[in-house]
Amino acid sequence: MTSTSGLVPGDDLGRGAPGREAEGRGPNRPGEFSQEDDLAPAAGWGAALSVMKVLGRTREVVRGPHAILKMNHENGGFDCPGCAWPDDRKGLHLDICENGIKHVTWEMTRKKVGRDFFAAHTVSELSGWTDFALEDQGRLTEPMVYDPASDKYRPISWDSAFELVGATLRGLDSPHQAAFYTSGRLSNEATFLYQLWAREFGTNNLPDCSNMCHEASGRAMTDALGTGKGTCDTEDWERADLLIVMGVNAASNAPRMLTALAEAHRRGAQVVHVNPLVEAASRRTIVPHEFLAMAAFHATATGTMDVQPRIGGDLALLRGVAKAVLERAGTDPSVIDELFIERYTANFDAYRKIVKEASWEELTHQSGVPEQTIRDLADRYMAADRTIIAWCLGVTQQEHGCDTVREIMNLLMLRGNLGREGAGPTPIRGHSNVQGNRTCGIDHRPTEDWLARLDAACAIRAPREHGLDTVATIRGMLDGSVPVFVSMGGNFALAAPDTEATFAALRNTDLTVQVSTKLNRSHLVHGRAALILPCLGRTERDVQASGEQGVTVEDSMSMVHLSYGMRKPPSQQLRSECAILAGMARATLPDSATPWEYLVQDYDRIRDTMAQALVGFEDFNRRVRLPLGFRIRQPARERVFLTASGRAEFHPAPVPDVLLRSGMLMLSTMRSHDQWNTTIYSDDDRYRGVKNLRTLLFMNRADMTERGIDEFDLIDITSFARDGSTRSVYGYRALAYNIPPGCVSGYMPELNVLCALGDYSEQSDQPLMKHQIVEVVKQ
Repeated sequence: MTSTSGLVPGDDLGRGAPGREAEGRGPNRPGEFSQEDDLAPAAGWGAALSVMKVLGRTREVVRGPHAILKMNHENGGFDCPGCAWPDDRKGLHLDICENGIKHVTWEMTRKKVGRDFFAAHTVSELSGWTDFALEDQGRLTEPMVYDPASDKYRPISWDSAFELVGATLRGLDSPHQAAFYTSGRLSNEATFLYQLWAREFGTNNLPDCSNMCHEASGRAMTDALGTGKGTCDTEDWERADLLIVMGVNAASNAPRMLTALAEAHRRGAQVVHVNPLVEAASRRTIVPHEFLAMAAFHATATGTMDVQPRIGGDLALLRGVAKAVLERAGTDPSVIDELFIERYTANFDAYRKIVKEASWEELTHQSGVPEQTIRDLADRYMAADRTIIAWCLGVTQQEHGCDTVREIMNLLMLRGNLGREGAGPTPIRGHSNVQGNRTCGIDHRPTEDWLARLDAACAIRAPREHGLDTVATIRGMLDGSVPVFVSMGGNFALAAPDTEATFAALRNTDLTVQVSTKLNRSHLVHGRAALILPCLGRTERDVQASGEQGVTVEDSMSMVHLSYGMRKPPSQQLRSECAILAGMARATLPDSATPWEYLVQDYDRIRDTMAQALVGFEDFNRRVRLPLGFRIRQPARERVFLTASGRAEFHPAPVPDVLLRSGMLMLSTMRSHDQWNTTIYSDDDRYRGVKNLRTLLFMNRADMTERGIDEFDLIDITSFARDGSTRSVYGYRALAYNIPPGCVSGYMPELNVLCALGDYSEQSDQPLMKHQIVEVVKQ
């Protein structure tokens, strides 16, 4: 067995040695940490106090509230750059959340990072700073290029930066030697230009954050329904009798969803949370825009049942629910929708057979859930006329994520919960436009139909061979076959799996290009040549030749709407994402017939081109200016299934064996509450009662006792990869938590180092961030 060394003091991951409390990250004082039983309602006054602290710390007590009143408003407002939960469609004046406000004020900081800052600090020095400290320096203000002689970034003109990109790309032996990555906040217009640049250049190497998040959802739903998107909208959520929410802590990951959960409970709907951890979102909330409730400290329940499967046990749990339904159908055929199954589905007999063959002993053993609890959930499902099942990364970032999402479709089909009001699947997307990125072309495996429309609309010949996803891109950078890496937003160095391998990969490139708003780790882990190109934020005015511009995003329920920035940019040197992309594209393709400059002068021109190229974007400019924008048609919502059979497909997958050998535990990584993706606002996690500590592991108390571990003891964590290698972190703290035996959980990005590059799902190619076999020992 080979062994990859764990993180120790001196590693330049910028967080010091994991396990050393706080390390100065965030506003808290290092050294003192604690965990308390926090049974307070989600949101409410806790969120309000947190927001007030953020506004005070960032000195945005005037501009911050003004921005809050403009966020997620259709008239002259901007779309929250945080999560992808849909905007309110009923005129709500405070359609906001704690994390969205943090995200906006973090972007609105008055602090600036310019040439003087970079002249004062080498990259080697900055590599020793915490990630909080890096981002806390403020907004990037001008283009910078790495100077290896001084180990510092120095200013570079925009034209020179574009020419460096263009000359490097033109000098490659093949277009496939470059990769074009995006995070999920890139607008639809910028996304379309980005993929057009890459494809006109000649490659489908378009890895994105979806490769690490919801790839399993898209593939599984496409197999089952012929669409990679959910079919529900917010009105369906208002009509559902049963909401099953799987693998997500909505209070942190999609806080505005708490309103929908509270309203469902108030009207008498069942709300079932399926998660190894019992999270804040499953208890109670005080919705911030309900002022009387806030004043009276009146909380509304957000759940009626908690089900805690073991990590990886979701498929067995769902199969158990299906088994209970089909058993009941033997005496009461009305509990399944035989007409829907006959008219609209395929493979039902094969699915019914595999469900019948599964024993209750197997299903309870693999799920970790007692038979009676599974039957109780099944009773609620059978009693509900309209059911929605929603899920997030707790389902998808696992070896059998695709099979589990297909099992969700199987269960919905049993009772005809597709293509009717108040029913259907809802994948809970993360970043604000991650779904729009895929719709508008960020896809390393595009279909022929999609490419043919692009060719016709843009007069190019796009490549047909599939490109590289995130894991394959890292491998390509490691072996030298991908010497150029361009990233639109995000913090790839920390977001990706196998941190040490990802660092080595980025450093093995000839050129890295980071288009960003703030300084982060990915600027310090760079290629032999490196550019930092600063862009406008979502909150800032974008003025081009024809005047002020708006950009569009697509939320997780396929609604597309316009967003207009409202504040003055922090530097005149900043350019929009569209302008930066057009500049790089023209420098790369000097003879291109694509009118890059013309398109950027007026974004309506980009949208006119998109209207020709993208199904569902017809008459784009008119429709997006309608109140609330427009919804992209979802054929499966109309019971039109674009599968090979023309029907919704049952998938009879076997129940996987997720049990571990003696002494091993299953690790799932997650965010803290005071965090958005790789951006960490503090070392606190209010909803889990943690203060001033991130290097921790939540454990079942019986597992702690078995290993002789007491609360807050120092522990070492070692992961075991498929290839036999191990990865370790040292000096973490053990915290007892309500989590099933054999399961542990801790924070990303710190624990991404434990996920080997080769540990990805064979179904979705996603890194197994929530399915890591580990050993925990007391120091």
